[in-house]
Amino acid sequence: MLVVTIGLAAAGFAFLIIALTTGSIIWAWACIAICLAGAVLLLVSALTGKRAALPLDEPDTTADVDTPDNTDFPGNHGGSANENGEH
Repeated sequence: MLVVTIGLAAAGFAFLIIALTTGSIIWAWACIAICLAGAVLLLVSALTGKRAALPLDEPDTTADVDTPDNTDFPGNHGGSANENGEH
């Protein structure tokens, strides 16, 4: 749907250029109609895309891989202290 929206935006821009060069109000109204159709299509696409996203209350199953804790890495002292314990 995004490709169609981009196509409508390009067509609306072309109608705008034609309306400005010819001075015809018909092309200007066509530009407005095409841009409104593209805006509606973009809004529908955005609203349906949010419904397809995972809700926040569902657990993330991609983190089930066995990984070592941060404490297993050498030199991980936490905070901003260097080797000598200075801050």
